[in-house]
Amino acid sequence: MQRRPRRNRKSAAIREMVEETSLSVKDLIYPLFLVDGSHRKIEVNSMPGIFRFSIDTMLSEIESCLKLGIKGFDVFPAYPESLKDPIAFESYNPDTFYLKALREIKKQFPEVCLMSDVAMDPYSSDGHDGLVKNGKILNDETLVILGRMSLAQADAGVDILGPSDMMDGRVGFIRDLLDENGFTETSIMSYTAKYASAFYGPFRDALDSAPKFGDKKTYQMNPANIQEALIEADLDMNEGADFLMVKPALSYLDVIRLLHDNYPLPIAAYNVSGEYSMIKAASEKGWIDGERAMQEVLLSIKRAGAKVILTYFAKEFASLEK
Repeated sequence: MQRRPRRNRKSAAIREMVEETSLSVKDLIYPLFLVDGSHRKIEVNSMPGIFRFSIDTMLSEIESCLKLGIKGFDVFPAYPESLKDPIAFESYNPDTFYLKALREIKKQFPEVCLMSDVAMDPYSSDGHDGLVKNGKILNDETLVILGRMSLAQADAGVDILGPSDMMDGRVGFIRDLLDENGFTETSIMSYTAKYASAFYGPFRDALDSAPKFGDKKTYQMNPANIQEALIEADLDMNEGADFLMVKPALSYLDVIRLLHDNYPLPIAAYNVSGEYSMIKAASEKGWIDGERAMQEVLLSIKRAGAKVILTYFAKEFASLEK
């Protein structure tokens, strides 16, 4: 045999030399959960090793992550039911603990890339990503609320806004509003292909943000569809998105590749809570090697074409790299 592929696998040095895909801590954004108060660090039951932090403990967590090389953070707020209402007022209330925390993070660590989520569900008494009326999620009326939320977060110092609501036209609406108000340098990482997935459960546990009725299938995408992702990507790019995101990641590697091959923008992927928790649960049972599975999963997402990966494994991966 003239061609023996095993020759390029015969030693670690050669394998590293011909490695086609490299994964770095620089590729990762670490999602963090914020709660009101102080001296709080509460583990999420369905996400081993992941915690809800008050701002003081979150600052300590960010500091430890920076030492490991993690520079990107996406902060999600967990609001009590007493502060939720149908119009998500707390999302743009200047005195709310979330916006105060974002300001404090940028004050203490101006070098970090700070990302936020733009959707109504953490603040809504209905638990939906949009405004509800007569049992329906209203699209255009929701945009006004998302715009207020976006301006408040940009003013708090957020570097990248992440519209995750899947309302039609929201990227263009937010981009125009940001530019009109002087936030021309605030980026938008659009949740372009966000699927109505079964893998979001632990995240909703962490934020207590499950919908109070029905589901999210009228605005999140059907898992059976891939061509529809091209429609969403066309709209988001033309409306001014700076990144296109696919969520979840593992069941949608083909969608990541499709967007990577068809658009000049960097593609992001969200390695979601259910994907994280499955590996953690199987590892705790001794059924798989958790560290190897984590590395393999993240590598597969990068290999599929994601330039940026949002993952709860970020700190664990960075610790291994050190």
